[in-house]
Amino acid sequence: MSHKKEHIDTLLHLCLNGRQSAQLEVYNRYYKAMFNTAVRIVKDSALAEDVMQDSFLSAFTKLESFKGEVAFGAWLKRIVINNSIYQYRKQLKKNEVALDDIIYKVEDNDGIAADYVFTEQKAQKVMETMKQLKDNYRISLTLHLIEGFDYEEISTIMDLSYANCRTTISRAKESLRKKLMAS
Repeated sequence: MSHKKEHIDTLLHLCLNGRQSAQLEVYNRYYKAMFNTAVRIVKDSALAEDVMQDSFLSAFTKLESFKGEVAFGAWLKRIVINNSIYQYRKQLKKNEVALDDIIYKVEDNDGIAADYVFTEQKAQKVMETMKQLKDNYRISLTLHLIEGFDYEEISTIMDLSYANCRTTISRAKESLRKKLMAS
């Protein structure tokens, strides 16, 4: 039976009752966004895939603790972010962090393609430069600018005071600005 048009609350109820087809539909609805979230934090697609899979498994096994106070996607994203940060820190302890030194060369085609490519290059440069930031700066900027979390949510996720969170993000933005200007 297909669950494509069912509301997420109905799907979650079916998941609680052990319906694998409902779990697959929930997975299909959220896996791309959750993978993107994980890969931005752990900076490795294979590890991000593992984090995402573990997060879905954790979410499905602890689904009864989901009270519906926030959207399911936000609840799931919080699990992914926490698991990603944990895995990234674990990587650091093992000294297995890979440094990506990717150089992008683009040939100028025509006006429209060149503008698109130029914008794409700028975005890629910002993302690459973000990887050079201190961990707490990179993670806080990723959560704020890319994932769209507000200061309060970030302070909870990163276990910082609200004021410290705002200061960290402000300093992270300034550090990013300086690194972009220098390159």
